[in-house]
Amino acid sequence: MRVVLAEDLFLLRDGLVRLLEAHDFEIAAAVETGPELTRALAEHEPDVAVVDVRLPPTHTDEGLQCALEARRRRPGLPVLVLSQHVEQLYARELLADGSGGVGYLLKDRVFDAEQFVDAVRRVARGGTAMDPQVIQQLLARQSGDDRPLARLTPRELEVLELMAQGRTNAAIAAKLVVTERAIAKHTANIFAKLGLEVSDDDNRRVLAVLAYLDHGR
Repeated sequence: MRVVLAEDLFLLRDGLVRLLEAHDFEIAAAVETGPELTRALAEHEPDVAVVDVRLPPTHTDEGLQCALEARRRRPGLPVLVLSQHVEQLYARELLADGSGGVGYLLKDRVFDAEQFVDAVRRVARGGTAMDPQVIQQLLARQSGDDRPLARLTPRELEVLELMAQGRTNAAIAAKLVVTERAIAKHTANIFAKLGLEVSDDDNRRVLAVLAYLDHGR
């Protein structure tokens, strides 16, 4: 798998390059600024981008915005974001379009080599890799029930499991050999039971998947 890596701290960037290469990833480019990241993503079209949220020259959300722009140009580009702290706005923005593999990890996680490499692979294959602390904060106001998935029926849990794999309603219907209308009904029930009401800033499908991941299935 070909990786474009963006991290402004030299020692961390060099360490991540060595770690990924040791696990058979090809580093197409390792850069330290937003403009360099934009050019590298356009030039190399990697299998996955591993991006620090804050990059020069702005040191705000330069890395994230470069990654989002690259996903607009190339829908579904897998992106794993690294951040020093849990920043819910950034996590929601990354997850909002619902296409392709996405991940959001705190930088502390990179010191667990196995966990970090697994996250990169999962995102590159179109999956989701979310830091438990990010999940906890995203779901904190969604339900007062400590185990919200306990409300779901076995069939609804099955649908949610397939949803967590990134499948559409049509693909889930085909997998379970039922109608798409039946899946839409199950999906609506899942949202209702998890307390995921319609709002302007929440992607209910993403939050439902995060609830599933948080459950540790």
